Amino acid sequence: MPYVEAGEGELLLFVHGSLCDYRYWQPQLAGLSARYRCVAVSLTHYWPVTDTPTDLPFSWSDHAGELAEFIERFGAGPAHVVGHSRGGCVAFHFARRHSQWLRTLTLADPGGPLQIAGRTPAKLPETANALRARAAQLIETGEVDAGLQLFVDSVSRPGFWAKSTTAFRTMATDNAHTLARQFRDPLPAYTPEDAAEIRCPLLLIDGEKSPDMFRRTATALATWCPDARRETVRGASHGMNLAHPAAFNRYIDTFIREVGSAPAVTAADR
Repeated sequence: MPYVEAGEGELLLFVHGSLCDYRYWQPQLAGLSARYRCVAVSLTHYWPVTDTPTDLPFSWSDHAGELAEFIERFGAGPAHVVGHSRGGCVAFHFARRHSQWLRTLTLADPGGPLQIAGRTPAKLPETANALRARAAQLIETGEVDAGLQLFVDSVSRPGFWAKSTTAFRTMATDNAHTLARQFRDPLPAYTPEDAAEIRCPLLLIDGEKSPDMFRRTATALATWCPDARRETVRGASHGMNLAHPAAFNRYIDTFIREVGSAPAVTAADR
């Protein structure tokens, strides 16, 4: 897995979401590397290695396993792990399966549906599925900018794509090829049973203006996980770590300093 790193100290690992890669976390590496060994990875299929074999699955589950393998081979774990959006769901399931590699877990606007007891199985509304299908179609027929605008505005807020920085638009364009493959690999629903398997301190961060689907997930996980904290970045939407990096970084640093000194949970402790 390609990665970038900065700083020294305990390993602080960042996991990107849809259309992103390790470049997404530049404000966090710049702001937190004075205290931590900050590492941002690019998951398989994402820039800069975009010519992956066609028979290599695009899988949230495989990505969760990759994180464990990366930390083991990197040799500096266990880690404080931060995941955003789709990367939050990947990090959540990594934490469930591989607690021995984890000190703390931070989920920023974690992606994926909720499964509430007594309700029908969670799935995306048909309107959302239709929007995603249209976005993928536009990208695959060469109208990349229009497809990215449709998708990015839907997970942030209308007009976000047009106001995005050149760096963000370049990164999303470099990863546009992953969107259709991602839609064919839907994220699993969060359940209370899965949340109970998170055995490390948990921080949930959302944006004050984030779409309701992300804020509902953060609310549910804060209720289901006994060792969870919740913070909201004021004035920010889905890309809160880019819009207000100082606040985002402060929440992570405070959280780790207050709860992250405890020993990591080992397989024997479970």
